[in-house]
Amino acid sequence: MTAPEDGPAPPAGPTGPTGPTGPTEVGFHHSAGLPAVLTEAGCALLVSTYQAGQVVAIGVAGEELVFSFRRFDHAMGMALGPDRLAVAGKSQVWELRDHSEIAAAMQPEGRHDRCWLPRSSSVTGSIQSHEIAWGRAPSGEPDLWVVNTRFSCLVGLDERYSFVPRWRPPFISRLAPQDRCHLNGLAMRDGLPAYVTVMARTDEPGGWRQDRNDSGTVLDVATGEPVTTGLAMPHSPRWYDGGLLVLNSGMGRLERVDVATGRREVVAVLPGYARGLAIHGGLAFVGLSKIRETAIFGGAPIAAYHDRLKCGVGVIDLATGATVATLEFANAVEEIFDVQVVPGARCPTFGDTAGDGDDVWVLPHQGDPA
Repeated sequence: MTAPEDGPAPPAGPTGPTGPTGPTEVGFHHSAGLPAVLTEAGCALLVSTYQAGQVVAIGVAGEELVFSFRRFDHAMGMALGPDRLAVAGKSQVWELRDHSEIAAAMQPEGRHDRCWLPRSSSVTGSIQSHEIAWGRAPSGEPDLWVVNTRFSCLVGLDERYSFVPRWRPPFISRLAPQDRCHLNGLAMRDGLPAYVTVMARTDEPGGWRQDRNDSGTVLDVATGEPVTTGLAMPHSPRWYDGGLLVLNSGMGRLERVDVATGRREVVAVLPGYARGLAIHGGLAFVGLSKIRETAIFGGAPIAAYHDRLKCGVGVIDLATGATVATLEFANAVEEIFDVQVVPGARCPTFGDTAGDGDDVWVLPHQGDPA
């Protein structure tokens, strides 16, 4: 992936992750056309990074990118609904409500048009939640699906339990906290889970770690059968416009899958470990991560180019495979997990540029003071 011809913009420094000595200035570069791409697409972005423990809202104001940060311990998958945002963390799933009615009052006044504030969380314990997605319960209420990687299954949440098992691959013989196949990605179709990604079809505790560079598989949830296999550490399957897309992460590729034959074609090659995929208006927003030399990622095919890999977001035109815009974090953030598009938003916020939002209160209407 290369930047568009207009070239990268100068680095900027929003206040981001907070360390022992206070907020860290996050440097970034972006192709000069990125603000226009977001404006023309009529959307903003949400990006999660478990390594820095942040969810980042990225919007445009005055033709410049604007960042808003919110801390979550080990932020992983995100699910955006019409009036709420769910964020999977280390041992709980947070639910934030949309308070767009107060967004314009956030500092600086008049800049923001969406605002999410935390309202509740469900304690799951350390289940290694990965992707999450909103579906629809029979009652019509929003229904959250969670990829429970540690127990190799899809689950729901209930206030009485840590989680409620709903589906597991047919080759997983029993529920056990052993991360047997590294189930990590979830594609929804018509409000229900349709496809998942696993790094290997194994029933052994941690068995996926033995051979993960060509054992990755997309499974059909309805049948439990493989749709396509031979991927390197796949993530983020997505059903879009009547077809299936998936990130062949270890190869740094966005691929299109023929669900009838299992054949795949490369849509785009990206300069990073590809993980996190959102699609809007014919554009694919792909999360990119650098690879640390660890036992998990060190053997991935793309690790051979680890000194050239980027952390950020690549914007791909699905019709041509061309990169139309890029965002690269220069410091503080090295790994992206999820990317979500916020349709119809211009400049979202979490209510506090310090990244915790603890000084924002929302109360019911109290009427005129006595």
